[in-house]
Amino acid sequence: MDVAMTSTTQTVCPNCGSPVSEADRYCEACGAELKPSAPSTPALDTDSEPTVEINATPVSPCQSCGGVIGADGYCETCGTKAAKPRDHFDEQPAPWVAGVCDRGIRHSRNEDAMALAADPEPGSRALLVVCDGVSSSLDSDVASLAAARAAREVLTAGHAQGIGTESSRSSAIAARLKAAADAANDAVLDNTSPDSPNPASCTFVATVLEDGLLVAGVVGDSRAYWFPDDPEDATGAVALTVDDSWAAELIATGIPRAEAESGPHAHAITRWLGKDAPDHTPRTTAVQVTGPGWIVVCSDGLWNYCSEAAPLADLVRQTAAEHGGEPLATASALVDWANTQGGQDNITVALARL
Repeated sequence: MDVAMTSTTQTVCPNCGSPVSEADRYCEACGAELKPSAPSTPALDTDSEPTVEINATPVSPCQSCGGVIGADGYCETCGTKAAKPRDHFDEQPAPWVAGVCDRGIRHSRNEDAMALAADPEPGSRALLVVCDGVSSSLDSDVASLAAARAAREVLTAGHAQGIGTESSRSSAIAARLKAAADAANDAVLDNTSPDSPNPASCTFVATVLEDGLLVAGVVGDSRAYWFPDDPEDATGAVALTVDDSWAAELIATGIPRAEAESGPHAHAITRWLGKDAPDHTPRTTAVQVTGPGWIVVCSDGLWNYCSEAAPLADLVRQTAAEHGGEPLATASALVDWANTQGGQDNITVALARL
């Protein structure tokens, strides 16, 4: 990633200890945002958003021996490489909304990202954004985080109501999701070297809940679901998004889901964000929610192991019951479950409890 250097003052990344400049916005070693334009888990009714400047706060001690982590990211005592905060992080902007993002077991870095926001009142207004960096592209871990946060910034700034009807509200929110995807795509471009042989790219999925209206938008194969508590609810357990993928195209032709999603090209996506994206306009779906339930926004690190809406709804309900219905504990447990299934990909689970 090319970074404009406007200052020669050097310090260290507060996440991994690597050298950075005060002009840097992202750490090139771990992808951590050094000067976010918005807090990592904002409430939607915040009047102003403080800027977080770089600081030289020492990184956490070595998890193996308690020693000091050097500027190269290794313990100066035992030589163990320090864990990166990006490998596993969570957000909880309100008690009823939370998410967990995890590297998984098989990947060397976490290319998933999320950005969440919510009003304090449960069930009122929530924004959940998940981006999954494409592993074969360069700097996808940095780009996905920038994309998720750029999308959240657009969504928190707007609160269009249309002309008062449900259809006009849905159209207004869909327009905001398009603007959010535009901003996310710009963020990916901003974090792609102009001469990169394999430009950064990522998927995009976002949900907006406002006063009972739930709208989801997707580019790629990250997903959004609505799981009502009542199995007899008219909406039922439903996937709000359809993947932009080779597997989804096979399913549309009648190939069984299990067969399509286990084939050699199962995870080949047909749309994404990035310099070489054919089209990044999100496809949107709206549903009116009238009872209690769960909004689930996740990367394929979770749904890889439970793709159908009904079985995944059962898993979420059971996991939530085991953790007192607390969103952060439930999201964390779902990530743990995916890791026990093999953890072959990065895993992100974002939840809103209505």
